[in-house]
Amino acid sequence: MKIGLFDHVEFSNRPLATVFDERLEFVAAADEAGFYCYHIAEHHCTPLNMVPVPGVYLGAVARATKTMRLGPLCYLLPLYSPLKLAEEICMLDHLSHGRMEVGIGRGVSPFELNYNNVKHDDSRDIFFDAYACLRQALADDPFSYSGKYVSYDNVPMPLKPLQQPTPAFWYGSSNTIGATWAGEQGMQFVANGPTEMAKENLTVFRKALAVRGGPEHPKGEFPGGIAEGLLRHIVVADTDAAAQAIARPAYEHHLKSLNWLRNLNGSTEFTSRLGAHRGQTYDVCAASGMVIAGSPATVVRAIEQQVGELGINYLLTYLFFGDMPLTTAQRSLALFRTEVMPRIAHL
Repeated sequence: MKIGLFDHVEFSNRPLATVFDERLEFVAAADEAGFYCYHIAEHHCTPLNMVPVPGVYLGAVARATKTMRLGPLCYLLPLYSPLKLAEEICMLDHLSHGRMEVGIGRGVSPFELNYNNVKHDDSRDIFFDAYACLRQALADDPFSYSGKYVSYDNVPMPLKPLQQPTPAFWYGSSNTIGATWAGEQGMQFVANGPTEMAKENLTVFRKALAVRGGPEHPKGEFPGGIAEGLLRHIVVADTDAAAQAIARPAYEHHLKSLNWLRNLNGSTEFTSRLGAHRGQTYDVCAASGMVIAGSPATVVRAIEQQVGELGINYLLTYLFFGDMPLTTAQRSLALFRTEVMPRIAHL
């Protein structure tokens, strides 16, 4: 079992410079603890995410860490020039000495796409076009590409990734359409949402991957060369009561951030894209397995149960969320490192 770290870096009523300093300190501690990878979200025009330009932030992360891998989960491809994104990926791969992991996505929020002058109805086709072009730009020098939304002709590409032929590509999904596509592409994969939903997504991902014949970029550290991951908010404290007293307000703050744009727009439009679990409460999310909060023994049991049910080999932990203070997150991380990680490593 590999353990990763996920983050939005959301607004938390502290100066943004302080938030960045705290995150870099926390990420360095996770690196020291042996976490496999740090995955950062990309969102725009919302307090959910204070790093809407993930490449800038990850440049700092690359130099604050030594062994932990890093990358967006995910780059919102409809918002990028594929040429500029290819150059950014190459830079980050070298700045991190070959630790870059490239997560890609269409964008879960239609409101964010609209603010960036991208029509929601066009975003899927733009995503596919941008993905194909990005792959071409990373592979060829010079490169050419002709598509409906993007095209390039004989563009020099002196920048190349350190990892050859490219860093591994990742996809995160809470629906079966995205999970199936990720399997067809042979990508590393992380599921989200309630346990039953995650189980369905992992099942269709595995079926599509089997039809394909295996991962595009096999990773020897995972059985079969493929990460089959699960995202979970986790809080560890000395007792169950103490952990839940920390997790509840932090997660409720996080839910407000998740729903902020939808509430601002006063619209129920696009609810299928936003995901039903976004509107639920802490109690509902904890009952569905999305939040795990308790003593080390309680957290270990919950992880063992979900691993047994879902068969994952990668646990993507979300340890520092909402308006949680740095010292609280550090204590949870310390307990997770010493009391949880050794007991789930064999799973």
